[in-house]
Amino acid sequence: MSYQALVDDAQALIRNNSKWNGIAAEAVARMRLQNRFQTGLEIARHTAAIMRQDMAAYDRDPANYTQSLGCWHGFIGQQKLISIKKHFGTTKGRYLYLSGWMVAALRSEFGPLPDQSMHEKTSVPALIEELYTFLRQADARELGMLFREIDKARTAGDGIRERQLQQAVDTYQTHVVPVIADIDAGFGNAEATYLLAKKMIEAGACALQIENQVSDEKQCGHQDGKVTVPHEDFVAKIRAIRYAFLELGVDDGIIVARTDSLGAGLTKQIAVTREAGDIGDLYNSFLDCEEIDDATSLNGDVVINRGGRLMRPKRLPSNLFQFRPGTGADRCVLDCINALQNGADLLWIETEKPHIEQIAGMVDRIREVVPNAKLVYNNSPSFNWTLNFRQQVFDAWKEESRDVSAYDRARLMGEDYDSSELAREADEKIRTFQRDAAKRAGIFHHLITLPTYHTAALSTDNLARDYFGDQGMLGYVANVQRKEIQQGIACVKHQNMAGSDIGDDHKEYFAGEAALKAGGEHNTMNQFAA
Repeated sequence: MSYQALVDDAQALIRNNSKWNGIAAEAVARMRLQNRFQTGLEIARHTAAIMRQDMAAYDRDPANYTQSLGCWHGFIGQQKLISIKKHFGTTKGRYLYLSGWMVAALRSEFGPLPDQSMHEKTSVPALIEELYTFLRQADARELGMLFREIDKARTAGDGIRERQLQQAVDTYQTHVVPVIADIDAGFGNAEATYLLAKKMIEAGACALQIENQVSDEKQCGHQDGKVTVPHEDFVAKIRAIRYAFLELGVDDGIIVARTDSLGAGLTKQIAVTREAGDIGDLYNSFLDCEEIDDATSLNGDVVINRGGRLMRPKRLPSNLFQFRPGTGADRCVLDCINALQNGADLLWIETEKPHIEQIAGMVDRIREVVPNAKLVYNNSPSFNWTLNFRQQVFDAWKEESRDVSAYDRARLMGEDYDSSELAREADEKIRTFQRDAAKRAGIFHHLITLPTYHTAALSTDNLARDYFGDQGMLGYVANVQRKEIQQGIACVKHQNMAGSDIGDDHKEYFAGEAALKAGGEHNTMNQFAA
């Protein structure tokens, strides 16, 4: 409905209520536009449709890959979207990622925790709700500024400008974008997964990412000691999430199935198998076993039948069973195919390095069975991107018989290499990694899990060094405020960003000329008007 149609609709409503003295139709229309999304479920349905459209666009052309950055606070997510709209004019293809790692490290009442599902599970849906609260406020703020411009144009008698601004309102693009949210390993059994998924969807999440680790032994994807579960256990949790989506009417909600098998050498359970070649038998086929002739002498050991032979899986003192070394990629491929065949929409393969051909090698095999398989990929800060890509270039040059005598592979991080030809080629491969991986390795969505964890630490370190050192106040003014002004950062007018002008507009709606507003001539934010 257009801006004018909304005003007319509100006017008709007010006309039928004679006691609504002082209620202005245009103010009602504006407030409705500023509060477009009433519930988290409305957001989930809206953003799920966006993701489905983007997935279809990627299937047509892998140049249409999508991106996101992880965030741990609503303000951080809001500022990302404000920056995206400012620099690119559209939010298309840009999402937010809610990282379980950052929730554990920064949002738990226990204080900083490792990524092991020890934080309060309710902190995850709470952060989703917070993110969308800030994104909706960004809409209200930006629309409010448009409304003020409409009033200025009307006062000046500039009808052309007024119509242009109303058109801008009619075609307004919201800051509310998809959030891909990390549900870890489900924080318990399938029922616990379902209950938490409902809370996350009700808060607005349209896409949930779940991993195939044991929930009570869950580890960060880039740490050791990861323990996976048999496929049937994982599928039960995928189904639990789908039921949550369907119960809440988000019929096209997205499930991202993550496999940690590449770096996970352990399992807590031997899978149930009913016949040779079924999914349980395939899972067990990767177990590291030794053949035995006589089971009668075994004391409390587990024995399985593998092709008519008695095999004893190797069990550790932790009571965990280990997989055969070198089977990680094969297990990843099986995990991904089974997940896609049982309700997952997207895949996530957690790797130990950013190597396109490593990922593509697995995706090629998956696509032999599921041709439109698509990945979400973690462009993780846990990787040393500089070292990895310099080593990749070094190895490629060596394989091509190029002269690499000027380089020492063991110390390629050395600053003396920063201006070298090898370093420049490595940086170019980093620059094009997302584009190249989207085309070659089936990666639909690229994300960085922990970017603002690192940017906050880096910027704080720089400010502390300068402000508490010789620079004093100039350390803040020159390196923060002056750059905010020069780069047009909205937060330089922090009162406006916090909603002061929105509040003033409301006060005027409610009290008219009697409103006591904060944005008068003595408000110091006027110093930033230019």
